[in-house]
Amino acid sequence: MASITLKGNAISTIGELPAVGSQAPDFELVKSDLSKASLADYKGKKIVMNIFPSIDTGTCATSVREFNKKASSLDNTTVLCISRDLPFAQGRFCGAEGIENVEMLSDFVDGSFSKDYGLTFVNGPLAGLSSRCIVVLDEEGKVVYTEQVSEIVDEPNYEQALASLK
Repeated sequence: MASITLKGNAISTIGELPAVGSQAPDFELVKSDLSKASLADYKGKKIVMNIFPSIDTGTCATSVREFNKKASSLDNTTVLCISRDLPFAQGRFCGAEGIENVEMLSDFVDGSFSKDYGLTFVNGPLAGLSSRCIVVLDEEGKVVYTEQVSEIVDEPNYEQALASLK
């Protein structure tokens, strides 16, 4: 169980992120067109998972915008922006913001992604949503970098996450 804060108030997650060097757990998430996506769909590509509580908060929206800017220059890499938001909300945001270089995925069906990756909040006002995390995978789905942002309102370390791709 990870202990993090929301505006200085302690809250916890269901577990810990997958360990660096481990195989990432498979997942089934929902794309904007309501089709399914799994880890196997991205085999052979590096993956940056930008995971956050909700696209309708300032820091979460900023992280999607920031990764969208950087994603176009990444070689053989897909950036997945993952939240429990409905695909319709994710699509509305991307349309309004001109987001085209990242792929939005939703864990709204049963939250299994967040549970399997150990990042579901178990208490506090965001209970049931996903903690702000970055998980980077190599082409074989092995975890090469993780960051669980210790204060939810803070942005992730974009530079360190992207440096792990090299």
